Amino acid sequence: PHVQRIAQHFFAADKPVAQICHGPLIPAAAGLLDGRRSSAYPALAPDLKAAGAEFVDGEAVVDGLVVSARAWPDHPAWLRAFLDILRDKAPLS
Repeated sequence: PHVQRIAQHFFAADKPVAQICHGPLIPAAAGLLDGRRSSAYPALAPDLKAAGAEFVDGEAVVDGLVVSARAWPDHPAWLRAFLDILRDKAPLS
């Protein structure tokens, strides 16, 4: 429950979120993926769809400030997309 509250805080406060592999199960369990596009480990597609998400089998799926990916091979594209969001959301100068 505490982890779900943390996820709820990030989504409600419009903060950037990076999720990969089984990570999207946390916001899914908290009801935060309804109507959103998300990637995850492919075997989790039914779980994400049941939570109301559109499952996308992609290496870096961006939905607002949320970036998701399938697994470790997606790290380069996933991190690049997340850093782009961080750069736009909180530029250094």
